[in-house]
Amino acid sequence: MDDALLEVLVEHHNKGDHAQNGWKPHVYTHAIRNVKDKCNKDITKDNISGRMRTLDHHYEVVSKILSQSGFGWDWTNNRLSMDSDDVWDKYVEESKEIKSYKTKVIKNWESICIIYSKDHANGEGAKTCAEIAAEPLEEPIEVSPEVAPKRQRTGDAILCMLGDMKKDLVDAFKTTEPIPLPKVTTPAEILDALRLIPDLAEEDMLRCYGKLVLNDRLFQALKELPITMRKTWLLMLP
Repeated sequence: MDDALLEVLVEHHNKGDHAQNGWKPHVYTHAIRNVKDKCNKDITKDNISGRMRTLDHHYEVVSKILSQSGFGWDWTNNRLSMDSDDVWDKYVEESKEIKSYKTKVIKNWESICIIYSKDHANGEGAKTCAEIAAEPLEEPIEVSPEVAPKRQRTGDAILCMLGDMKKDLVDAFKTTEPIPLPKVTTPAEILDALRLIPDLAEEDMLRCYGKLVLNDRLFQALKELPITMRKTWLLMLP
């Protein structure tokens, strides 16, 4: 179910469809419809918000672990990898609350990184790994087919309806809209994408960074490749 949900959220994240406290109303509508079509499950906006809080926790904890020496990401088994058990034991001495993450399987890690990599504070407002791991996590969405889905609150329903109306109105006037300027990829986005590539040495990362910031088309081509092929492709560039 996460596959269908994150597919929609990544799409709308790239379109900038964020609201102050989450997503624009039509994003929830699209996600609910996609999960229903692909998984035959009825979910609500509350289900989506709860699941996103859980994934947010996972990103906060795991990204901080990955920033430490000796840790990496196992793309095959969707979990943390580490140089040795000693590396993990030493790390959890200061953050014992995150012990479960040693073997926790987190699928769709690349999509989670895309959605959350820009959303976390780096200053005084940022939480520690211990604080994040100590908070209760919601379980994945499971809606019994025998139980009727929770009725959407009137306010939420109106917001969703207004979001759809706005989208329809925008589509109707597209022919009169000025041609939008192409989106320019920021250096921070390029650096985030390079950091996701397994086993890419720092020297190679800097060399590739220098090429990609000068050629946005190369960066777009990189994003279309599977994560396991990106390192080889980058190192083949002249």
